[in-house]
Amino acid sequence: MRDEATVGGVPGGAQPTAAAPSKPLRVHARVRHGLRRPHNWVQLVKFSLVGGSGYVVNLSVFTFAVAVLGVHHLVAATAAFVVAVTNNFWWNRHWTFRARDGHAGFQAARFFTVSIGAFCVQAGMLELLISVGEVPKVAAQATSVVLAMPLNFVGNKMWTFGRRPSRR
Repeated sequence: MRDEATVGGVPGGAQPTAAAPSKPLRVHARVRHGLRRPHNWVQLVKFSLVGGSGYVVNLSVFTFAVAVLGVHHLVAATAAFVVAVTNNFWWNRHWTFRARDGHAGFQAARFFTVSIGAFCVQAGMLELLISVGEVPKVAAQATSVVLAMPLNFVGNKMWTFGRRPSRR
């Protein structure tokens, strides 16, 4: 049976031409290739360490906002996100991905776009954990942040801080 994403034996339906002789890789092949590169694992560990510091910042701000200020958990989650994402951008740009040669404004816009997408997923999980699962608020925040991390890593690695092919 032929894969619908393959036309003429080339993934994604692209036809090989003289201008583009190499075949684009399917997503699963790109992932498999990426998993074999030690550099990607080092970046994942660094991203996790930065995320760990952001996680502590996030939970501290969230707990303070909920327990001391008495604000709604989604408002607290948003405030915690804003503080933590600023910290994480700086560390990921300068240490994890060493992307200082790229334009900081473009990277920041992409980083925040990816982070907002991941935050929306995280906030949805937070609401479900609290409303449906009756999980305590801080535990629900801790769980939902961890569950959204892979989406954040992949988006930032591939789009925000990914290496662009050089123009010829």
